[in-house]
Amino acid sequence: MIKKKLQIQHLSAKMKVFKDLQNTSIPPSGWIRAIRTALGMSMQQLGNRLSITKQSVQDMERREKDGTISLKALKETAHALDMQLVYGFVPKDGSLENLIERKAKELAMQIVLRTSNSMKLEEQENSKKRIEKAIQERTAEIVNEMPKILWD
Repeated sequence: MIKKKLQIQHLSAKMKVFKDLQNTSIPPSGWIRAIRTALGMSMQQLGNRLSITKQSVQDMERREKDGTISLKALKETAHALDMQLVYGFVPKDGSLENLIERKAKELAMQIVLRTSNSMKLEEQENSKKRIEKAIQERTAEIVNEMPKILWD
């Protein structure tokens, strides 16, 4: 379990670098075309660097704009433009730890509220404070155990 936590912390630290980039908007024409035209490079010149035709460059720029281009093609094109492709994932929750915490709390709420509803039907209802405490405790257990069910 300690190994898993270290993995999560290590990945979170790597992902933080990308956090500021998540609000960067992609040029309307796509990165390849925007960079190529900014450099004053023709489609033919880029095609020569990639050993492909001008039409293939045009198709590649269209695929990038449509979001159907492969990472391999982007990497090769970056290299041809004397650049490096950098990609990564940014957790919507800010960090992997926050993502795990949120998912664990959602699961804990399902479990606790299901039990609470059963008890309510048996006229043994718990107080709101007790339910909240049970959710907190169950969340902590789930975060520590990280069961596979967390991602169902």
